[in-house]
Amino acid sequence: LHSAVTRIQVQRPGFNYTFAHICILNNDKTCIVDDIVHVLEELKAARSSNRTNFAITYPITHLKDGREVYNGHQLGGVTVHSKDRVKSAEAIQLTYYLQAINSLNDMVAEKWESIFCDTVELFQKSNRKVKMYPFTSSSLKEDFQKTSRVSERYLITSLALVVTLAILCCSMQDCVRSKPWLGLLGLLTVTLATLTAAGIINLTGGKYNSTFLGIPFVMLGHGLYGTFEMLSSWRKTREDQHVKERTAAVFADSMLSFSLTTAMYLVTFGIGASPFTNIEAARIFCCNSCIAIFFNYLYVLSFYGSSLVFTGYIENNYQHSIFCRKVPKPEVLQEKPAWYRFLLTARFSEDTADSEETNTYESHLLVWFLKRYYCDWITNTYVKPFVVLFYLVYISFALMGYLQVSEGSDLSNIVATATRTIEYTTAQQKYFSNYSPVIGFYIYESIEYWNTSVQEDVLEYTKGFVRISWFESYLNYLRKLNISTGLPKKNFTDMLRNSFLKAPQFAHFSEDIIFSKKYNNEVDVVASRMFLVAKTMETKREELYDLLETLRKLSLTSKVKFIVFNPSFVYMDRYASSVGAPLQNSCISALFLLFFSAFLVADSLINVWLTLTVASVEFGVIGFMTLWKVELDCISVLCLIYGINYTIDNCAPLLSTFVLGKELTRTKWVKNALEVHGVAILQSYLCYIVGLIPLAAVPSNLTRTLFRCLFLIALVTFFHCFAILPVILTFLPPSKKKRKDKKNPENREEIECVEMVDMDSTRVVDQITTV
Repeated sequence: LHSAVTRIQVQRPGFNYTFAHICILNNDKTCIVDDIVHVLEELKAARSSNRTNFAITYPITHLKDGREVYNGHQLGGVTVHSKDRVKSAEAIQLTYYLQAINSLNDMVAEKWESIFCDTVELFQKSNRKVKMYPFTSSSLKEDFQKTSRVSERYLITSLALVVTLAILCCSMQDCVRSKPWLGLLGLLTVTLATLTAAGIINLTGGKYNSTFLGIPFVMLGHGLYGTFEMLSSWRKTREDQHVKERTAAVFADSMLSFSLTTAMYLVTFGIGASPFTNIEAARIFCCNSCIAIFFNYLYVLSFYGSSLVFTGYIENNYQHSIFCRKVPKPEVLQEKPAWYRFLLTARFSEDTADSEETNTYESHLLVWFLKRYYCDWITNTYVKPFVVLFYLVYISFALMGYLQVSEGSDLSNIVATATRTIEYTTAQQKYFSNYSPVIGFYIYESIEYWNTSVQEDVLEYTKGFVRISWFESYLNYLRKLNISTGLPKKNFTDMLRNSFLKAPQFAHFSEDIIFSKKYNNEVDVVASRMFLVAKTMETKREELYDLLETLRKLSLTSKVKFIVFNPSFVYMDRYASSVGAPLQNSCISALFLLFFSAFLVADSLINVWLTLTVASVEFGVIGFMTLWKVELDCISVLCLIYGINYTIDNCAPLLSTFVLGKELTRTKWVKNALEVHGVAILQSYLCYIVGLIPLAAVPSNLTRTLFRCLFLIALVTFFHCFAILPVILTFLPPSKKKRKDKKNPENREEIECVEMVDMDSTRVVDQITTV
């Protein structure tokens, strides 16, 4: 395999590039290859000459030239005899290092990587007993973007399901008052806003990434609820009013809360799109979401508002809600066939003239269900204890999950399944999790290496690690020569330069030491490096992060000034500082906005209840997503930011209606709030869940995380809106106790009598009205 890889050729006009032309070179102008290749070559030579005394030790082994090399990250699944001698190894990892010094070299290296993957796959076909997992510098990017391609047909299915359910949610048996077009146009409004945002991002040179798959679902949760709330407000208006008056009442009733929740979205996602967020993917996601939400607000005001007016005139003229045809009177319909009567069923105003209390929209299935059954059931005295008990169980499980929450830094969580990244990282985790990556230990100042106390300090800092250290090897070298390690400075340095580093087995350590000549020709070691490897368990990432933090704290307080580094630390540092940052900033901005709006709303108690509800929902979502094996990574954090807004979107109208209600009992106002806003919440929730379901089938870890987080957010919020809040509000503040007004001359009963006099002058009171 190694020979096949080194023979790969990249054809360019006039020249064929091989690995030897683009590899990174040693000091002796040869390609850098893994030490395990030299070990295998020596093993092969020993077997061909029938030598049986050649042995590989683990994790430090010795080459033929006497060099000590670390092979813990190149041999995996190792079984050892006594004294660390390798009996067998289940996996070998080979790494090839390519140059990228100019654009031509970079292009050749990229092409070489592509041919490399093809070569490995071809080699796999002819050697089926050995499993091979190629991985290159571009594999992660390609596999990350692959999620978009594998998600296309699932998203189309999701769109079809949402369109169908949105139309059904806005339909009713009454063909005049049914509004199926508004369900479709509401979804079209959301789609237009999303496409507008995507167009603006593209025109401004923005980069697309697979996290954008979450934006349609962000818009679906916010946009559809706004349109359904407007439709719900339309049902509360009087049919005898003019369309303009009804539209004005709809905007006055629903647009204030929709404007406030839109502002909340813009603030929270705006903070996420600010320079405070240092993950580019998260920043672009939040920026795109802000643009989409802003245009959705404009389109709801203009496009959807106009559509509502148009359907209002259709209803006012008693035209069919789908075909826009004038609906005939009942006496005309009686002469038509049954299917015709079924399609054109409608209630005329004169049919309900006898009863002013009749609401013609109560025939809508969801309105009828909430008003006739659910509101009475959830406020029943015998149901409340079970709901409270269920909430305590919810808090218990959420707490159990919250205590186990972990930050996920596994790259496989953001790519499609059945990709090179997944296969490679799975194999690496399975076979190479015994040891950490090689950590560079850099002493960046001149210290007294010849001083025995300094020697003890350095050895103490590196104690417990597997070490590849010039310093320790040099001290052992001196001991073997029966020379004290506490030599004078000049003797210590001269012995190091002229004897130790000249020996073939130690010559490679010359790259780990920087010498400097002073004005008096005295040589000093100004900086040096050693390599450390830590023994790790299955939870390698968490252990490595803790180890990094421990070493950093030690570097600040130790006598010897040093730093530690490994390329993976760059990712870990960036990840550690950026996973919590967007969520923290968005939570702070949301709390600030809630606090600030407390001075603007009619009752600050609304904000108190809203803050407690948001905290309860977020707490539950974090806990349950941990129990569902979802780690706190970039995707889940973006979902939690959205969860804050989704909760406010659905709970704010309910709480506002309840808190501002006067005179009636708590139970009555809970029922009132559910009747007024429950239908819109239920319609939005059903469409949202149906839209999410196809996402669960996408073969991608990114969409799996997205589905689980969004599903939990929707489910927990729905649970709070329809169970927790209706029950808790019936026995917690604010009080709705009726105040008995004192009778006084200014507050007395007046009787208005309308008298009718007949022919015999008999006075009869016909009507009495109490004012």
